[in-house]
Amino acid sequence: MTEYGRGPGSEPWHPEDPLYGDQGWGGQQSAHGQNQYGGQQQPYPQDPYAQQPQQQDPYAQQDPYAQQDPYAQQQPYQQQPAYGVPQDPYPQQQQPQPQQPQYDNVGWDTGQQSVAAPYDAQQADSYGGRQAGYGETHDYYSTPEAYPPPQPPGRREAVAEQAPTQSPDWDPEVQPEETHPFFTGADDRDDRGDGDGEHDDDPRESRRGGRGGNERRGGKGKKKSRSGVACLVVAVVLVGGLGGVGYVGYSYWQDKFGAAPDYTGTGTGEVEIEIEKGALGYDIGNILKQKGVVKSVDAFVAAQNENPKGRSIQAGVYLLHEKMSAAEAVKMMVDPNSQNLLVIPEGYRNITIYGMVDKKLRLKKGTTKGIATSKASSLGLPDWVSNDKDIKDPLEGFLYPAAYPVTKETKPETILKKMVSRANEEYSKLDLEGTAKKYKLDGPWQVLTVASLVQAEGLTHDDFRKMAEVAYNRLKPDNTVTNRKLQFDSAFNYLKNQSKIKIGSSEILSNPDPYNTYYHEGLPPGPISNPGDEALRATLNPTGDGWMFFISLDGKKTEFTKTAADHEKLNKKFKEQHGLD
Repeated sequence: MTEYGRGPGSEPWHPEDPLYGDQGWGGQQSAHGQNQYGGQQQPYPQDPYAQQPQQQDPYAQQDPYAQQDPYAQQQPYQQQPAYGVPQDPYPQQQQPQPQQPQYDNVGWDTGQQSVAAPYDAQQADSYGGRQAGYGETHDYYSTPEAYPPPQPPGRREAVAEQAPTQSPDWDPEVQPEETHPFFTGADDRDDRGDGDGEHDDDPRESRRGGRGGNERRGGKGKKKSRSGVACLVVAVVLVGGLGGVGYVGYSYWQDKFGAAPDYTGTGTGEVEIEIEKGALGYDIGNILKQKGVVKSVDAFVAAQNENPKGRSIQAGVYLLHEKMSAAEAVKMMVDPNSQNLLVIPEGYRNITIYGMVDKKLRLKKGTTKGIATSKASSLGLPDWVSNDKDIKDPLEGFLYPAAYPVTKETKPETILKKMVSRANEEYSKLDLEGTAKKYKLDGPWQVLTVASLVQAEGLTHDDFRKMAEVAYNRLKPDNTVTNRKLQFDSAFNYLKNQSKIKIGSSEILSNPDPYNTYYHEGLPPGPISNPGDEALRATLNPTGDGWMFFISLDGKKTEFTKTAADHEKLNKKFKEQHGLD
């Protein structure tokens, strides 16, 4: 097609064709320079063509792209007929139509491009067989089937939508359709049999409009359902992720800055807790938490640090309550009365300790003594223990004074082993062998025997050291004052299983028992008590002041002397106070 009209062809345009351009108001096209609203013709200034109405200016008011709009007063895009329908072999070609409104003087844009006249001002009517002059026009809008005349821009009404309409190749206002099968539901379409083959007879635009437009915009609920499920899955994942992050953050904040979980109050019931030796704050807290005493380890450790006595918690068995506050648990554990312990005082004899074990374990009286007698060799005594047949109890001196945790399931043999083990542990810290050599004693066994005598006779630490010196001085071979006799009342009380201060001279001097130091020289066959740490260390480090005698007038204070004359004065006073001969 040329820029001046229709190209060469067998069928020219018919002037009465309603698509033959916009003819102006009433079918009249305004001439060049004429006001389209009915005013007089106003020539352009210096327009050389203003006075030549009969000759068409090939360049005046022509757009090189202007041509007849085949779709005037119609929808801009009309669906093409389906395949198989006869078509015009010479369809009117559509040229690019730049949207350039023409403003001729004061004219208005009708939305259509004017059609340029052919070279001759008068063209034959190929359709009607008559000639139409340049200025003569026909009313193309008078017939019922004609298109309505154009309206001014201010009074135009929307033309009713004609169906079906041709969808544009690309709609700038519509977002591109998702291509992933999960979102597009392509797999569903395949399952339903909606393949391409079913639409092979449809125009391409129709197929694209049906799939890309109708189905996506309002079509089938299946795709919407799949898209909805996808959105729901994403939402659930996001909510779950946010919840997880929030929980981790809260837990971290609680661990670093929040108060540790804790119970309130003093709790209920009774729980027996055993704390092993060497357990520290976190170890104790874990034991209490496992037993249901405290709610968290951190709460216990914090309470232990806040209590001034919290660090004094020792190994042992404690009677606590369930679900008690950490502060209350610490308070009970620093109180000796709350511990389920068997406490062995310093200087206690074995016979007394056996009775204490029976009572603590709720056993028949004499049960523990029988086990000690029958199983003494299997309780862990050291090799340096004497085998003297006169020894009354081989375990004497080895039931070390301390606090021993016991439970309802504890056996007498078990607790005796613990005591012997503790004695071995403490004695190994002392130089018993060196002390025996220094004071001419027969090994650690006799050093332990001296310590048991010192423990039984002394009252204070100073007493212990002086007592040890008196024992060593009387055991010397050159001792002519007592002739190597110790003369300790505590040994006689041991053999008699008593604790008396008032002992008559005739009784104590006539008893031949090996443990009677008034009757026999030297040390008794074995220890007479279980000495504590102070008595043991005093035995290893006695005074060197020459003490030879001691006496307690009231049982509260011990008097020491170096000569027999000074001692006799105190002894006479003692007999007078207690009515002894």
